[in-house]
Amino acid sequence: MRFFLQPLLCLQIAPTQVIVRNLRNNTTLTEPAELALDRQGNKPRLLGFGGQARAAAAAEAGAQLLRPFAHPRSLVSDFLSAELLLRAMVRQSLGKGLLAVSPRVVMHPMGAPEGDFTAVELRAFRELALGAGASHVHVWTGRPLTDEELRSGRFPTQGGHLRDA
Repeated sequence: MRFFLQPLLCLQIAPTQVIVRNLRNNTTLTEPAELALDRQGNKPRLLGFGGQARAAAAAEAGAQLLRPFAHPRSLVSDFLSAELLLRAMVRQSLGKGLLAVSPRVVMHPMGAPEGDFTAVELRAFRELALGAGASHVHVWTGRPLTDEELRSGRFPTQGGHLRDA
C-alpha cells in the first residue's frame, strides 16, 4: 500500500541540465545543472539553483557558482553540490504537502561514456538519489524510458541496463 502512495520521479542527469519528471502529477522540471553556494561557515548554504543560480551567485559576496555534473571524465564532478542540487529540484517537483512521502526514483544518467559507467559512478548515482530524499532507487542507463515503462516498472531488456539499489 505504501508503495502505491509514493510519488515516482525520473531524474535525468546530463552535464548541462537536470530534468525531474514527476509521474504522479505529470509535471516536468528542467533546469540548468548549476547552483550557487555560500560555503562560509560550518554548512554550505544553497543560494539558488538552475536558472536562478547565476543571479544568486552574483548577488552574494563570496558565493560560488558550481556545475556538479560538468567534468570531462565523469558525470559527477562534485558530489556534495550534486546532492544539494538534486535535493532542491526533488523538493520543488514534489511541491508542498502536509504529509511528505519519500519518492521512488529512477535515476537516469544521460550519455554513454566510453566503456559504460563504472560501478563507482553507478553507486554515486544511487547515493545521490537517496541523499535527495528517495526511499527506493533504480539506476537506469540507456535510452529514455516512456512514462508507461516507468509506471509499470517493466524496463526493456535491450537498449539499456537497470541496477536496483
